[in-house]
This record gives sequence, structure tokens and C-alpha cells, in this order.
Amino acid sequence: MTDLQALHDSTHTMVMGVLNITEDSSSDGGLWLDPAKAAQHGRDMMAAGADIIDIGAESTRPGAKRVSEADELARITGAVKTLIPAGAILSIDTTRASVAAAALSEGARIINDVSGGTLDAELPHVVADHDCLYIVQHWRGWLAGSKGANPDQDTSVYEHGVLTDVHDELMRQVDGVLAAGVKPERIIIDPGLGFSKPGIEHNLPLLTGLETFRATGYPVLIGQSRKRFISAMLTGAGTAGADGPTMAQRDDVTAALSALSAEHGAWAVRVHDVAKSRAAVIAGNTWREYA
Repeated sequence: MTDLQALHDSTHTMVMGVLNITEDSSSDGGLWLDPAKAAQHGRDMMAAGADIIDIGAESTRPGAKRVSEADELARITGAVKTLIPAGAILSIDTTRASVAAAALSEGARIINDVSGGTLDAELPHVVADHDCLYIVQHWRGWLAGSKGANPDQDTSVYEHGVLTDVHDELMRQVDGVLAAGVKPERIIIDPGLGFSKPGIEHNLPLLTGLETFRATGYPVLIGQSRKRFISAMLTGAGTAGADGPTMAQRDDVTAALSALSAEHGAWAVRVHDVAKSRAAVIAGNTWREYA
């Protein structure tokens, strides 16, 4: 059984591998829809050094459509049942209370709620009723361009600056989660890179301001992997080809940011290419030891 408090209080940055069981995730949609392929990819990430596997069955990219509750439930529980016997520590990327409850009953230990407790009011209560960790992400609603059940909206205006506004809004979300009964020692926060933050100017201030989030006393998850602002950085530097940056280039920059995040004390980095970021995180953790 995983020691949740030790996991929450980890003094070295961990690697969280992304397992997207979706049709339309921006970078790997459709690759792992087959249950056998999803299970094998999870095991491959564990072999590459992933400390945690984060399973998601609903894309949150701009323009993505919501999957049915039944489909999400089937995809998530199928993967959980396969990977728990392999020894995986599983995080569940969901905004639905029913999916969270089912996954936790099957042995998942972390709920990664990109809505930070705001999309399904029952989800924080489910977490409070289980012994698990809860990742609360900064959320302003569905991204501009969403064609799902929610209307389009421009959510990327930060009146007081992105670092100040994201910090203050995220802490209000944490207050709501605490009010629902979630214990503070079970909470991890995530500034939500790329969520209502389309540009370089929205995301890099959050990375360079990582200490602002660490000063809250909560561990901080960084989810920078393959985000749009990474492609924009590569394009701006003139290194992208006619078809834009390659996936390998995006993973190289992701790994560099993983090293910097580890150096500055992130709790974990959420990445697609585990091997590259595993090596980068080792370098960042070692650097921090000697700083």
C-alpha cells in the first residue's frame, strides 16, 4: 500500500506519465484507445521511470467534445484494473465524481481534477470520503473554442497579471475544496499551464514564479508537456519546420522545463515522454541538492 503522506511530502521531484485513453487529445489522441495498448503503454512508462501514471479518458484540449460518462467510466476502470496489479501508483484525470469514486474503489490513489473542484461539486466530497490525494488545478472554465456542452468564452485575460491572478484564483478554489472536507495534507496544487493560457506570456511567468505557488505550503504539480506555448517558443526561435515543431522537439523542450521545475522544487512534472523527463528530473533534483 502506498504511503500517501510520504507521496504528498516527497522531497524530490517525481515524474507523472500521461496515459490518454482518448480519441482526440492534441498529441496522442487515439493511440491508446485499445485496452491492451493502453495497459502496455502504462507498463512501458513505469519501466522508463514514471513514479505515477495519470490516466485520462476525456480530452481537455481546445475544441474537444465531452465523452459520455459511461465511456469515461469504462475506459478508466479498465485501465485501473490492469495497471494496479502491475504495481502502478495511479492518478485519475477526471472532473466527474462518479468516475473518481469508481477508480478509487479499484485502487487509484490520486484524483487529478483539472477543474479544481468547480465542474462537479460532488467530486471534492468524494475525495473527502476516501484516503487519497487531490490535485486542484487552476480553472476558469472551458477553453475558448470549446464545441462541447459549454459555450465558447475568452478566459485568458488576467487583469492583475497572470501570476497574481492565477495564484489568487487557485487559492480560492483550494478554499472551496477545504470547505468540502478535503484535508489540507492531501492537497496538491497545479497552476494549469495551457488552460486559459494560450501564449508564452501566460505560461512562462507561472514557471519562473514557481516559488509563489510553493510558498502556499502545498506541493506543486507542473503540467507543461507538449503545450501550445512550447510550440510557440520553438517557432519563435526559428527551429520549427514548415509543418511546425516536431514531437521530438516539443519533448526536448518539455524535458528542459522538467529539469528547471525539479531544480526549483516542483512536486512532480506531468509528461508524455517519460524517459526524457526522467533524466532531466534527475539532473534537476541533483542540482537542487547542491544549490
